Amino acid sequence: MPIENIPEIYLTNKQNTIDLFVYDFKMTNDVVKSKVNLGMNMFSFLQVGKKQVHFAGTTVAVNKDQSLLLKRGNWLWTELLDAEAIYFCKLFFFSEKKLKEFLEKHTENNQTVIEETPYFIIRNDSYITSYLNSLSTISEAPMAFMENLLSVKFEELMLYLLQKYGIKFELYLYSLIINETSPFKKIVESKIHSNLKLEEISFLCNMSLSTFKRHFIKEYKVSPGKWLQDKRLQKAKETLEKGNLKPSDIYLDFGYNNLSNFSIAFKNKFGFSPSETAS
Repeated sequence: MPIENIPEIYLTNKQNTIDLFVYDFKMTNDVVKSKVNLGMNMFSFLQVGKKQVHFAGTTVAVNKDQSLLLKRGNWLWTELLDAEAIYFCKLFFFSEKKLKEFLEKHTENNQTVIEETPYFIIRNDSYITSYLNSLSTISEAPMAFMENLLSVKFEELMLYLLQKYGIKFELYLYSLIINETSPFKKIVESKIHSNLKLEEISFLCNMSLSTFKRHFIKEYKVSPGKWLQDKRLQKAKETLEKGNLKPSDIYLDFGYNNLSNFSIAFKNKFGFSPSETAS
């Protein structure tokens, strides 16, 4: 699957360096786990549909009642249509330069970031709805005014969210200007119980699949496929032992395309089939 470089693929003039950019993203088909290299921090205002993002260490899912502020980096995006036949999301990209200018102007510059997270969830409210309508209106303004108008709208949005979420949002903004180098083991072990493929995990680690495998064997002394299968089967066994779910309910969650393959792998590891697992 090709990697999408965003926002570059949306720009008409790819030579210009931009600090602020708004794009209306629409589609009529589901997209599952597309590889995205997000080159700028970005607000994702979901209007219609559902969105899920896999990060290096975690996953977040939102619907049209929530919006996301996403940190730049390598992510896997799943975008799903809802009851309607279209997916619509308004994207607002901003540069690190604009972020630093805002923080210098409106905060004390003395915050200590304890934990870096790749996203911040925003609860949509009447203000956000009104704000998005105003963004749509200024998209019709002459290009000569667009940059100044977007600067004003960016500052307005950031001030509102700072007032709404307080220190929590301020700390998140500071985390965006920290150069994060995610530890390899932290990423891998956060994905044990996901159904991501090795190629997708290696992308989140910002490595080619061959580099990822070499690094993995050096770190864990076993192939990544074998290690992940053992960890996921162990978790599947623990899940079934609780007695609330059947094998047919869980095999997809543990990376198997069909129940038969899951049952064979399970029996090879434990000596009995998943359906025999006692509650």
